[in-house]
Amino acid sequence: MYKKNNFLALITLSFFLTSLAHNLVEIIKINPNIQLDIRYATPNNFTGKAVYESPRCFLCKTTAQKINAIQKELETMGLGLKIWDGYRPRSVQYIFWNVAPDRTYVANPKKGSKHNRGTAVDCTLIDKHSNQLEMPSVFDEFSVKAHRNYASMTPAAAKNCKLLENLMIKYGFIPLPHEWWHFDDVDWRQYELLDIPFSQL
Repeated sequence: MYKKNNFLALITLSFFLTSLAHNLVEIIKINPNIQLDIRYATPNNFTGKAVYESPRCFLCKTTAQKINAIQKELETMGLGLKIWDGYRPRSVQYIFWNVAPDRTYVANPKKGSKHNRGTAVDCTLIDKHSNQLEMPSVFDEFSVKAHRNYASMTPAAAKNCKLLENLMIKYGFIPLPHEWWHFDDVDWRQYELLDIPFSQL
């Protein structure tokens, strides 16, 4: 019994120390109205395979609070957010780099991605019926169609893209020029690179 209690105590301590090592929260626990489509938990992504163990989205607490505020403002317009990606374990970044070593679209894992800090989010807009609004391209489009200055986007796509961009900037995010869906929290430097699997969060 003594050994069993010690083992349970060690497990409890391990989870406690893991929680201290990061400031990540699950976004649907902050706002369950935010929709998720975690592509990297499915083969429907540019790697062609599932690289996440579960379709969950974690973000640093302050980043999640900003996303919560954006969702609430969008709801006043009859709109909402759909998130494709948030926190990404650094080990997954190496998988991405091996598939597509192009710094225009994939961060070099040696330096790490803002996703590896839990301070970046890939998202789009949906209407009240959960339909995605028209945007310049599909998610993870590795071409000029994904660029914010893409000259051939339709007027509707340009309007929707700008609406999302302006709201994200308003609440403290930096839009990535080459990926209309990608936004970095302005405070990303305050957080460390992480490689904690979802199962430990």
